[in-house]
Amino acid sequence: MLKHNSYFDGGVQSIGFERNGFKATVGVIATGEYHFGTGAAERMTVISGLLRVKLAGGDWQQYPAGTVFEIAANSGFDVQAVAGPAAYLCEFISG
Repeated sequence: MLKHNSYFDGGVQSIGFERNGFKATVGVIATGEYHFGTGAAERMTVISGLLRVKLAGGDWQQYPAGTVFEIAANSGFDVQAVAGPAAYLCEFISG
């Protein structure tokens, strides 16, 4: 079953699904800056566009299309789409 998610007044939207027993979402981040908390560990693949990401305790890093970053469980991250909307795949890798 697909589930639509909308965050930050529609600035981030995704479709959630399950594949091979693992949960994932695919979505779009509009231009802007957003903060997300995490329960489970996540693997984010940038599908298109460019994301700037600041993991908990880290510095801002850039991730263009085709790159991947991981977020620890029970933490959080800041994300910016600065050059227009960016699309992503988020795979929940634990929890």
